[in-house]
Amino acid sequence: MNLALPILVPALPALGAAAGLATGRRYPGLARPLAVLPVAASAVLALVTALQLGTGTTLDAGTRLAPTGGPDISLALHLDGFSSLISVLVGLVATCVQVYSTAYLKDDPRYPSYAALVSLFTAAMFLVVYSGDLIVLLVGWEVMGICSYFLIGHHWEGADARTASLKAFLVTKLGDVPFLFGLFLLGADAGSFRITEVLRTAADGGLHHPTLIALLLLAGVAGKSAQFPLHTWLPDAMAGPTPVSALIHAATMVAAGIYLVARLLPVFLLSSAALLVLAVMAAVTMVGSALCALAQDDLKRVLAYSTVGQLGYMAGALASGDRQAAVFHLVSHGAFKALLFLTAGVVIHAAHTNSISAMSRIDGLRRRVPDAYWTMGLGLAALIGLPPLAGFFSKESVLTAAEHAAHGEALTGHLGPASAVPAAAGWTVLVAGLLTALLTAAYATRLWLVAFHAKPVAAAPADAPYSPEIDEADPAHAEPAAMRWPLWVLAVPTLGFGLLGLRTQWLPALLDGEPLRPAVGTMLLGTGAAVLGILAAYAAWRRVGARAAAGQPATDPGRLLLGPAYGPAQHGFGVDRLYSALFVRPTAAAARLVRFLDRAVVETYVRGAGAAPGWFGRAVRFAQTGNVQGYLSALLAGAVLLAVLVAVGS
Repeated sequence: MNLALPILVPALPALGAAAGLATGRRYPGLARPLAVLPVAASAVLALVTALQLGTGTTLDAGTRLAPTGGPDISLALHLDGFSSLISVLVGLVATCVQVYSTAYLKDDPRYPSYAALVSLFTAAMFLVVYSGDLIVLLVGWEVMGICSYFLIGHHWEGADARTASLKAFLVTKLGDVPFLFGLFLLGADAGSFRITEVLRTAADGGLHHPTLIALLLLAGVAGKSAQFPLHTWLPDAMAGPTPVSALIHAATMVAAGIYLVARLLPVFLLSSAALLVLAVMAAVTMVGSALCALAQDDLKRVLAYSTVGQLGYMAGALASGDRQAAVFHLVSHGAFKALLFLTAGVVIHAAHTNSISAMSRIDGLRRRVPDAYWTMGLGLAALIGLPPLAGFFSKESVLTAAEHAAHGEALTGHLGPASAVPAAAGWTVLVAGLLTALLTAAYATRLWLVAFHAKPVAAAPADAPYSPEIDEADPAHAEPAAMRWPLWVLAVPTLGFGLLGLRTQWLPALLDGEPLRPAVGTMLLGTGAAVLGILAAYAAWRRVGARAAAGQPATDPGRLLLGPAYGPAQHGFGVDRLYSALFVRPTAAAARLVRFLDRAVVETYVRGAGAAPGWFGRAVRFAQTGNVQGYLSALLAGAVLLAVLVAVGS
């Protein structure tokens, strides 16, 4: 293979970002072509690279970038089926987002910088996927973090956007600190930062601290992929523009943590304790986020919590020792979640609100945005996991992996011993996954029915959630072509990817070679749970409608389903308040104490040290009058004083 092709994949968006930042203010007309063309070309090259690489082959090449006195840092490529598949997803979603953004933010004065940052974000994810060296991978990992800070805070005029961007940056950095130490320890144990050398050392049992390494790496994964307990930044990140949400949630930042664990899964298979921790983390994330989604009124926050839960599925598959199922669901979820966020942007533009309950009061909303209506329905069906959509097959592959792990038959293949996966991890993921399937179906059905199928009864409430990006919405042109066609492009893999991948052998051959067909037992349980969730949400919605028709106060179907848990779920079960009490307030109090000590103590000494020479100088100045008679008088007085002292002493 010509190495120029994979090198150009991350390089083109990076060059486009540099050109966009350099010319955006002076030549704003160049912003759109510089945003779309490099990313689209990179997507095509990623597809060509994947086709040239084929199935079952690996490309590993590199050159030493910097000596360190220990493990060298290399500028290396490591391409295989996993990186090929995910790079195609990244290119597809990023291109759709850039095209969509040309219309979505057409009148935004900061569009050039926005588009450049999206391109840089894309380049950083390509670097993470293609890198064969962990330190170079870390560069892309951190570039995504700073890009997310700027993009989430794009509408910095609003306090919510500023707070959300800072929160996303700090929470992810909290996980990145132990993650960095984990990479250093892994490189020291393996004697190299090259991924191939690390995996070879892990396969030979040469890692001396596998549990510590795995747990340190999981901290960074929890931050980047929004897993409990570092998941709180992702719902608040909805303050950013909706296309950014599609990119973050579908193909870049949150996918990076799952990809890293999948890439280094042989390291994690050396530690049963780390796999059990990952399983518990995934289970809590899945169930908790699904409960929270059922209580949200903001459309984008519902989708954000659903992303957290679906990432929990992927983490659960990895805890079960099956990275093939995890990556299958990552790619499947990337397609339909990007579709859901882009359709949400169309709906928000048309409805002028993020509030689902306010949308229910708009007459003919689904007729105003027919493309978004149908494609959102398709995306929600994939999210629920209804056959024959991609989400059904990928979700069932996760549940099948958990079932195998629960019975001690984990499909680890050539990655490591199946016995390393605790049966408890499999059972934990399986039970949590089935419960999450029920809750996911319930909140997705609730969203669909309340937003599009409730009868209009009044104007939108005054306290409906506000989004600054809807100020420029044009109801008469709520669905321009640049916003409509990306929806149908993403609908194609949402509809066909799972079925195509399971009816041929190309997808298993591209990944680990294990069959991806779901087991009959888990398929019946998972689908049954989804149908039960749909029926429960429909019954609650009908009950709410009957109350409204009878003149009684209407309520949220989610409130009927959750009961007393509705309030806590609406506020994320108080995790943010807990963190505020345990960390934020003590840190702020410590900062105030340091400020007091600095100003009242340290600055007092500094000012005193500066003032003392002045005082001494002024005192000495009185003796330097320049009057000769005064000097003689002082000399005579001194002589008399000395004579008196001598006389007294004798």
